[in-house]
Amino acid sequence: MQTQNPFLDEIAKLTTAAVGLAQAASEEAKAAFRSQADRMAAEFDLIRRDDFEALKSEVAGLRAEVEALRTSKAPKATKAKVSKAQTGVGA
Repeated sequence: MQTQNPFLDEIAKLTTAAVGLAQAASEEAKAAFRSQADRMAAEFDLIRRDDFEALKSEVAGLRAEVEALRTSKAPKATKAKVSKAQTGVGA
């Protein structure tokens, strides 16, 4: 048989309230920390990770395109030098 002890009931209520208060304080601290971190990131003129990754992939694509243009242009330049040497132009 279970008895109702008012003292223990009040202790349980107080403990529950304290845990709820601690969780609320934790959430508030996280929000304040996140706000401060965002403010510092804006101060240092930092970019977000997804923007960095997008720019990184764009630069990689441009590098590949430049390399492709260089390789397609290189044989033409070599052919032009050979034809000038064969005809005696430029000598």
